[in-house]
Amino acid sequence: MPRYTYTAIAAGGKKTKGTINAESPYAARKQLRVRNIHPTALTELSGVDEGKTTLKSLFSKTSRKQIIDFTKQMATLLKSGIKLTDAISVLTMQAPDAKFKNALTDIRDRVVTGESLTDAMKDYSDYFDVIYISMVRVGEVTGTLGPVFETIANFMGKRQKVESKIITAMVYPCILLTFALIVVLILTTFVIPKIGSQLLAAKQQLPWITRQLMNFSHILTSWWILVFIVGIVAIIWSLKRFFGTPRGAFVRDKLLLSIPMFGPLFKQRVVSRFASTLSTLLGSGLSMAESLRVVSEVTGNVLMKRAVEQARERILAGADIATPLRDSGVIDPSIAHMVTVGEKSGELENMLKNISDSLEDSTDIVIERLSAAIEPVIIIFIAIIVFIIALAILLPILRISKMAM
Repeated sequence: MPRYTYTAIAAGGKKTKGTINAESPYAARKQLRVRNIHPTALTELSGVDEGKTTLKSLFSKTSRKQIIDFTKQMATLLKSGIKLTDAISVLTMQAPDAKFKNALTDIRDRVVTGESLTDAMKDYSDYFDVIYISMVRVGEVTGTLGPVFETIANFMGKRQKVESKIITAMVYPCILLTFALIVVLILTTFVIPKIGSQLLAAKQQLPWITRQLMNFSHILTSWWILVFIVGIVAIIWSLKRFFGTPRGAFVRDKLLLSIPMFGPLFKQRVVSRFASTLSTLLGSGLSMAESLRVVSEVTGNVLMKRAVEQARERILAGADIATPLRDSGVIDPSIAHMVTVGEKSGELENMLKNISDSLEDSTDIVIERLSAAIEPVIIIFIAIIVFIIALAILLPILRISKMAM
């Protein structure tokens, strides 16, 4: 939990200083006021204490599943007629994560004092993103918090389901590659050096493939491997710094969409997220301009973000949104045409939902095909590596055996 140092005026006008633990600056000030201490300055501490909190948070981070469960339960309680503050109190007691429980406690206390749920949740962006906050705001204004929480839960669950499919499809190939790497490292760092020393002791001419494998083994067991690792780390660090710039982010996202086999999958995910998010926001009652503003912040792709921002500008100017989407290069002309039809017919929300459902079905097919194509390729690659190592070891042994006969 964050720690704050404060300067305050206590009872009788006496100035005082100290530190306090609280989930947020608001919670810290509230705790001080309860003790009849009125803070004049409040600063969050950094350094050793903050580092300990961060390290601890790595092991107690609230999962997305917990947020989805909280949202579902909020929807159920509110639709059952339970007061908002009572619903939050019940879920606070059930929260398994201490940090999330503290956040809910602060949110409940702020709502009790008359603050809006939206403003209270806004300070906890680690748990509630911009989409969540925007939809809760609409629910508060329209008095439909129960249905809105249900919509949010369905939206989050649907998005997590798609992402889980992609992660699951990559688990097996990653396991195969890890196994192959371990086998190669063991053979080249332990087996090859021992066999190589015996072959050199026999003073025989070694085959070219054996000599190259021994050279590679020497590199892995010498200080050159440190140079290689440092070089890789430097390259990764440089790319990370570059991709952190606007120009680098644009190049990165453009390359991702152009990767053979994986590019179409990335593109479908970007367009599907755009369509499902915009459809959900429009369905919750958010205006088109505000919905596009929110969507632009969560597209996950710079090209798509630019297109959405241009679409928002066109909406504010009284024009259509399909043109900038079509010109972005991310959305296919057929999908852009469907958006145009949805705009003209006044059924844009339903059209976007249909687009999202269609793309998600298509994504499932692409994932299955990629998984089916990648697995045999990796197996063949492993087989070739093992064959080369076996050949490099067996050739000189067979040659020496023939000479001995």
